[in-house]
Amino acid sequence: MNNFVFQNPTKLVFGKGEIAKLSTLLPKDKRILVTFGGGSVKRNGVYDQVVAALEGFDYLEFWGIEPNPKVETLRKAVEVCKRENIGFLLAVGGGSTLDGTKLIASAAVIEEDAWELVLNPKLQCGNIPFASVMTLPATGSEMNRGCVISNLATGEKFAFYNAYPTFSILDPTTTYTLPSFQRACGLADTFIHVIEQYLTYTGESPLMDRWAEGVLQTIVEIAPKVLNVSENDYDTMASFMLSATMGLNGFVAMGVSQDWATHRIGHELTALCGITHGQTLVVVLPGVMNELRDQKAGKILQYGERVWGITEGSAQERIDRTISATEQFFRSLGLATRLSELGVGEDVVEEIVSRFRTRGTRLGEALNIDYALTDRILRQRL
Repeated sequence: MNNFVFQNPTKLVFGKGEIAKLSTLLPKDKRILVTFGGGSVKRNGVYDQVVAALEGFDYLEFWGIEPNPKVETLRKAVEVCKRENIGFLLAVGGGSTLDGTKLIASAAVIEEDAWELVLNPKLQCGNIPFASVMTLPATGSEMNRGCVISNLATGEKFAFYNAYPTFSILDPTTTYTLPSFQRACGLADTFIHVIEQYLTYTGESPLMDRWAEGVLQTIVEIAPKVLNVSENDYDTMASFMLSATMGLNGFVAMGVSQDWATHRIGHELTALCGITHGQTLVVVLPGVMNELRDQKAGKILQYGERVWGITEGSAQERIDRTISATEQFFRSLGLATRLSELGVGEDVVEEIVSRFRTRGTRLGEALNIDYALTDRILRQRL
């Protein structure tokens, strides 16, 4: 097991009706900026619950944080924070709303531009405290310090790391109105978050392996029910929501090596083509597994046995079957697994490879995924 330091200060408030607790969790002596996405919280009743809980508080609203939040929009919120003396931020919505809020919280206390902060985290010098009401299980942003920010002008998308939310409220009933595609992408995102922290080396931590496998097995088990939008199944959606949180709050990462190549490559597909994040991941992951099948052989075999029950055949046959089972699971979610299905061709592959070559990008647990290997990964997914 590798050395590690673990601390997660976020208070998780989970369950039906818990949005009402905002009135006791928010600071009464600070002006609050409540950030929102495109309006789904008004259609699903979350907005009304938040407004009721905020009675008596001094707060403003900021609307319009997009999926894959764009720095162009976030700059406007930063200006509001500075002009209106905002002392606390509350993100209400999905992971993108919270991701954007994390950058707002840091950019509002510096003189430099928000995108400069993304490119140079050394500019960070504190942040406005923030919290969330999460309505979309997927990103795990509600209990970690990471976010991913897009730049419309440059066509780039990069990760940024801020502080943790002081608290996050998760009410599974807020997920009932999510359409099938969003549910599917959330399942895929959660699954691959765990895979990125798990599918590296064998023997680093048996405990973390079992914890990660438990989340993976849970996602596979509940996926058919999660996709059934006609039935409001509280227990299933609660398991989905908690799986998304536990998949990326640092718990399964303690003392183990991590990969994140699938995410980094997927970010480029989103930045260049506007493809939903979870959808990009299911295209890329089978290519990463296949190209690194020798390096990851031990862990792929373990994953195949423990998650998919694949125990027969030679090692190479079991690896083939495990990769196939993974791709077929994504197919069962109704997601595309090939670039051509998404209208992405060789020109996009060439642009991603060129970017990685220029940046000197090296990915994966062994930092051996360079631009040339990225090219091979993506071309087999066309």
